[in-house]
Amino acid sequence: MAKAYTHIPPEDQEKAKRFFQQGRTVGETGQYEYAIEMYLQGLSIDPDAVDAHQALREIALRRKAAGGRPLGIMERMKLRATRDDKQNMLNAEKLLAYDPGNTDYMVQLLQNAYRAGFYDTVLWIGPILLRANAESKSPDVNKYIILKDIYKDLERWKLAVEACQYALRLQPDNMELHSELKNLSANETMFDKGYAQGGNFRTTMADREKQEENIQKQKDVVGVDLMLRAIEEAEADYKTDPTDGVRLNKLVDALLRLEDIEHENRAIELLEEAYARTKHFPYRQRSGRVKMRQLARMERSMRAELENNPKDEALRRDYEAFVREKLEFELREYQLALQHYPTDPELKFEVAERLFALGRFDEAIPMYQQARSDPKHRVDASIGLGRAFLEAGFVDEAIETLEGVIQEYPIKGDERSKLMHYWQGRAYEAKGNMENAVKRYSQVAQWEFTYQDVQQRIKRLRAPVR
Repeated sequence: MAKAYTHIPPEDQEKAKRFFQQGRTVGETGQYEYAIEMYLQGLSIDPDAVDAHQALREIALRRKAAGGRPLGIMERMKLRATRDDKQNMLNAEKLLAYDPGNTDYMVQLLQNAYRAGFYDTVLWIGPILLRANAESKSPDVNKYIILKDIYKDLERWKLAVEACQYALRLQPDNMELHSELKNLSANETMFDKGYAQGGNFRTTMADREKQEENIQKQKDVVGVDLMLRAIEEAEADYKTDPTDGVRLNKLVDALLRLEDIEHENRAIELLEEAYARTKHFPYRQRSGRVKMRQLARMERSMRAELENNPKDEALRRDYEAFVREKLEFELREYQLALQHYPTDPELKFEVAERLFALGRFDEAIPMYQQARSDPKHRVDASIGLGRAFLEAGFVDEAIETLEGVIQEYPIKGDERSKLMHYWQGRAYEAKGNMENAVKRYSQVAQWEFTYQDVQQRIKRLRAPVR
């Protein structure tokens, strides 16, 4: 095989099942978008869980039958290709979940699953793609050839033969395909490995030695010299037509890859010039993101210096002032973006987070409430909403909000569950319900005994009154 099969540790398989169960539960109630997000979160942990892929597809088909529409252009733009094959696979699967008949998304899912080593996923989506392509009004021979080549590399000769036969139906005079079909058929006869009996890669590879080596992802290591050369080439290409947005973005990408202030400032300059010329907001938005990245890097540097000099009060004051300025800048950027994309729940979540961090709790509450409509941020926005209610003095609302997310969240003992239990304990304590407060703190302590100040709070609340 050209690629190594990626083994998913059993503990990750078990962890992912909790998300799959939650997705199945909410899917049965018609909450299709939330169910899709739950399955995708589970698949980010266990990307080769075929039963989950199939369950997600069934939900996608039910959603479409109920009138569900594909993702809008702005949502699709957020799912652009990355350097991570697994993330690319998940992005393609999300696109497919909202448009389950789209064979281009099926191809993206197939190819990225193959590159990432998720071969059981390849063998799941492959037949779906073959059938969908065959039933389309204009079958694409290239899709059959892609299937053939991947099956061939995986030594699934019978499937490769089938894909090649479908390709020949569209190009019956293609002598190369005729020759390859003969070779594939010969391999099918000579090298029957029994895969057609129902075996899969997960069970076949489970006991192989050195499996940990197969988990390591291929990394794209590019030297500085190569990146500088890429900048020079992109700059030369850009100068041939400075009004071409594709050339501009290619140059900006190359400049940002070095992650140094000089090249970032050049990227900002180019983006702001383009925005001034075209009034196309994505240029302005991207320049703001670059500035936020610079501020984040400065904040990390100042924080590290403070950690090395914890008694330096002047340094601490400078750091705190800088953090506030950074938050205010980020808030302005996200609010500006929200003016241009007023229905984007992700922007609302980012605005809510900055408002909360700045102590503007009354303003944060409605933004968190709106952000909860996005399944991706539903849990984090609910936790933030509960905390904002508490800080704003709405204790009962904080308790009820956090109780809702505690009951809904499928994982127990991870960082999110500790956070929601801890802050509901704080809300119960603020209300004067010490018994329930101790229960929540105790649960957190059982998960992580050193979490924040739970030890001190439990001891204080359990101490006898004198």
